Amino acid sequence: MSFRAMRLDWLQGLGIAIVSAIPLYANISVAQITPDGTLPNNSNVKLEGNTRIIEGGTTRGANLFHSFEEFSVPNGSTAFFNNALNIQNILTRVTGKSISNIDGLIRANDKANLFLLNPNGIVFGQNAQLNIGGSFVATTANAIGFGNLGYFSALNPEAPSPLLTVNPNTLLFNQIGASPIQNSSTAPAGKDPARLDAFGLRVRDGRSLLLVGGNVSMDGGRLNAFGGRVELGGLVGTGAVILSVNDNNLSLSFPSEVARSDVSLTNGVQVNVRGDNSGSIVVNARSLKLEGTSTLQAGIAEGLGSAKSIAGNIEVNTQAAINLKDGSSIANIVPFGVTGKVGNINIATSSLSLTSGGLLSASNLGQGDAGNITISAP
Repeated sequence: MSFRAMRLDWLQGLGIAIVSAIPLYANISVAQITPDGTLPNNSNVKLEGNTRIIEGGTTRGANLFHSFEEFSVPNGSTAFFNNALNIQNILTRVTGKSISNIDGLIRANDKANLFLLNPNGIVFGQNAQLNIGGSFVATTANAIGFGNLGYFSALNPEAPSPLLTVNPNTLLFNQIGASPIQNSSTAPAGKDPARLDAFGLRVRDGRSLLLVGGNVSMDGGRLNAFGGRVELGGLVGTGAVILSVNDNNLSLSFPSEVARSDVSLTNGVQVNVRGDNSGSIVVNARSLKLEGTSTLQAGIAEGLGSAKSIAGNIEVNTQAAINLKDGSSIANIVPFGVTGKVGNINIATSSLSLTSGGLLSASNLGQGDAGNITISAP
């Protein structure tokens, strides 16, 4: 961190963000968003109060590309992507050497999906929030691929090809030991479909929220995609994760031959996709650990549902062990007084351990069919 950068931060009143609760990233980070000048039409950032308005960038069809030397959002501030309303995908890369500390609000216009690519690591603090109309992908991959048309790389920050007008379709990991993603957000996130208070990172109902590392860890944080999709996972080796983009519905396919990273949920983590229909969770990892009453929650929410309501599935695929302990659960449930069909829980693993109140449940406590629990192990 240079003296010039520190002084600029002080002059703008942005302060210093300290990540002290996470030993791996226990460093001091200048909290700013700095364009790197690598695009034909560069990103530009202007500060209005506590909001950094991000404009410019290079457009290819319905894709908008932004490139930054660093990208962090401190507590109490907003990063606002002021995109045109015809943009479908906002693709943002970090080409410098600093992690992204997100402890404020990220906004974007209309229905654009937002991709945040930083191979150095991404940390969502307790106050991190999302206000975007589309789906959200945070990844520590090295590049986002567009089939044989080219890629948008953080390690080789060339200008995006004029051909990159199609949807992205791969997350490329080109180095061993991808950096982790950590989420501790418990910030207010409005009302859920059952009109209960929601907290943590949230996309709009029916959208997708994907965290793709390196190791993915959550300590007390929450993720919400009510009636939508949450995916967690990553790679430790070199390889490509296939990305499917269908408007605002995103999903992943992991290579079977590449070593995966670990997913760890501790201290009351909640991953919640319950709504009046659909809602799915997918985990692809080396190992999955849930501790301290942490939960993966799918099903139909209280006060909702009908005879036509069908909950989505929970899919967990690990190359090593799954451990649920201390009252933690993987649950796909229709509660009392609710009508609807419960989704399934499908698990593929080499080892499954349920201790100290760990629970798997695909239950209908109201009216309708229960789900199936399928466990595949060698």
